Amino acid sequence: MVRPAACLFDLDGLLLDTEPLHAEAWQQAASHFGRPLAAEELLALRGRRRHDCADQVLQWISGTSPHTLPSQEQLLAVRQPIAEALLLHAPPMPGAPELVQRCAALEVPMALATSSSRSAVALKASPHPWLELIHTRVHGDDPELQRGKPAPDVFLLAAERLGVNAQVCWAFEDSPAGAQSARSAGCVVHVLPPNHLSSEQRDNLYPGVNRFLNSLREVLDQIE
Repeated sequence: MVRPAACLFDLDGLLLDTEPLHAEAWQQAASHFGRPLAAEELLALRGRRRHDCADQVLQWISGTSPHTLPSQEQLLAVRQPIAEALLLHAPPMPGAPELVQRCAALEVPMALATSSSRSAVALKASPHPWLELIHTRVHGDDPELQRGKPAPDVFLLAAERLGVNAQVCWAFEDSPAGAQSARSAGCVVHVLPPNHLSSEQRDNLYPGVNRFLNSLREVLDQIE
């Protein structure tokens, strides 16, 4: 058993089970403009900032839809109310509250390294007081954040704010973009991948990962 210098946590799909809800919101918004999204496209949106996702969806819409291309503002005007209504009901991922509480009890430094905006995190976290144990946070709209995932900036900034080297931090992610971000920052990368992926798909989407998890509960007894 070991004690990492710090634990850097993604939020969506890692601590909170929000990814199916985000996917549903993007699917409804894209379908509203005549271009339903495929499963692999929805997976590609995971872990990325809202506006980066919107730009990607608009590219897909422009490539296949006969309809007039919406603006980013029009797309998000459809998507955001759907997402906000759904995300209020997102449950914690199995083992997430226990892992955060264990790190707090053992005084292992923690930071949130998320693509979600500050307001979106506040919305999703409001039913989950255990998330208040993570005091250091880097949001997707953080003024000091230059680039979103898959760039390493969010994890480097989170480690800097904790006063530790990213290379001795454990990063916890679920998305390919997030895993690439953490890996590029030099972190020890733990990934909780979507459970519908085959082993081959998982290995192709997450190269260079240090460890795959079936549940965050697997880590509880490994931090002392």
